[in-house]
Amino acid sequence: MKEVDFHIEIKCEQVNHSGERICGDVFMTERVNEEDRTIIVLSDGMGHGVKANMLATLTATMALSFTREHKEVERIAEIIMNTLPVCSERKMSYSTFTIIDIIHDEEVQILEFDNPAALILRGKNVFQPEWKCIMLSSERNAGKEIVTCSFKPQKEDRIIVCSDGITQSGLGSAKYPFGWGREKMATEVEQLIYRDPAISADTIASRLINIAVQNDGYLPKDDTSCASVYFREPRKLMICSGPPYEQEKDMKLADSVRNFKGKKVICGATTADIISRELELPIEDSFEFHDKELPPISYMASIDLVTEGILTLGKVSRILEKHNDQTRLGKGPADDIIRLILQTDEVHFTIGTRINIAHQDPSLPVELEIRRTVIKRIASILKKKFLKETHIQYI
Repeated sequence: MKEVDFHIEIKCEQVNHSGERICGDVFMTERVNEEDRTIIVLSDGMGHGVKANMLATLTATMALSFTREHKEVERIAEIIMNTLPVCSERKMSYSTFTIIDIIHDEEVQILEFDNPAALILRGKNVFQPEWKCIMLSSERNAGKEIVTCSFKPQKEDRIIVCSDGITQSGLGSAKYPFGWGREKMATEVEQLIYRDPAISADTIASRLINIAVQNDGYLPKDDTSCASVYFREPRKLMICSGPPYEQEKDMKLADSVRNFKGKKVICGATTADIISRELELPIEDSFEFHDKELPPISYMASIDLVTEGILTLGKVSRILEKHNDQTRLGKGPADDIIRLILQTDEVHFTIGTRINIAHQDPSLPVELEIRRTVIKRIASILKKKFLKETHIQYI
C-alpha cells in the first residue's frame, strides 16, 4: 500500500434501545488494501431488537459488497431495496443506510438513503459539497430518493454520520419537542472542534451518543449510533530489532532510527548496542522486573522504549492474538510495546537479518522462533485484527 498524507481514523459508538440486548443499527467497515480504499456503512433497521438487527446486517453486508465491486450508486440502492421487504403499512423499506467510499488521497463518495444527512467539516467549519438527488426509476422503488456527493479529502476533514436515534433524541420532551435535530448536532460538533482542534473521532462519537442518551432521560427510545471519521496526521511507530546482515550496514540501521519521524522501540540487546555505539547514545539499564517472564527495560535518549528481543516480541505476538475489549495490559515490556502500538496508525518494522546463533540451539525452548517469523506474525495480526498499516524493511 502506498503511503498517503493522512490517516483515516474511524470510530463508531452505539447504544441499544432501552430494554433491548441487541442493537438494531449495524456498522461495518472494510479496508481494501490493494485499491487504497476504505468503505464504511451504517444501516438502521426499522424498529429495534433482533429483527431490526437482522435486516440492518443484511443491508450493511450488501452495501459493503456492492460498493467494493464499484457498482453505480443507483444500482447499489436498487439491489438493496429490491432485496429488503417493505413495511405493509408505511410502504417503506425495512432498513436505511449510509455508505462512505473513501479512495485514499483521491475521492470520498457518500451515498444515503433515509438516514440523517452526513455532517462534513473542513477544519473547524461545516463543509457543503455538491449533493445530488437521484430518483429511482424501477417499478418497485419508483419515486424513492437517494442522495449522493463526492469530494477530494483534505487533512483535518471530518465526516459524522448517525442513525435517527441521535437527531430524534428527546422527541416529545419539553426541551426538544421535535427532537434534538441535525442543526444542534452540527453546532455541538463545531464547538467541540473549536475547543480542541485535534479532538479524536472516538471522543466526538462518544460525546454525541452521551448527549442523545441524556436527551432521552437515560432511557434511549431508539437504537442510537454515531460514526465519526477524521482525516489527520498519521501517528507512526518504528520497531527496530536485530543486527544487519552485514556489519558495514550498522550505520544505515542507526540512521534509519535517528531519522524516523515518530515513536521508536528497540528490541534486542545487540540492536541497542549498535544504535548506542553508532549514535553515541549511552544505555542505562534498569532492574525493575515488572514481568517475571522478561528482562527489564533499558533507557536511551530519543528512544521511547528499549527491551529484550525475541522473547519480548514473542509475548507481544501472543498478547495481540488474544487481545479484545476486555484485555487489561500489565506493566511489563511486552505490554508497553502493545500500548504504543495501539496508539499508533502506522507500524514500521526495521529488521536486521543476521542470524543469532543462540536462537538456533535445539536445547532452547521452541518459543525462541526466528525473529523474522515473529515479526511477520505480529504484522499480520495488526493488519487483520487492528486495521493498522504495517511496513517491514529488512537490513
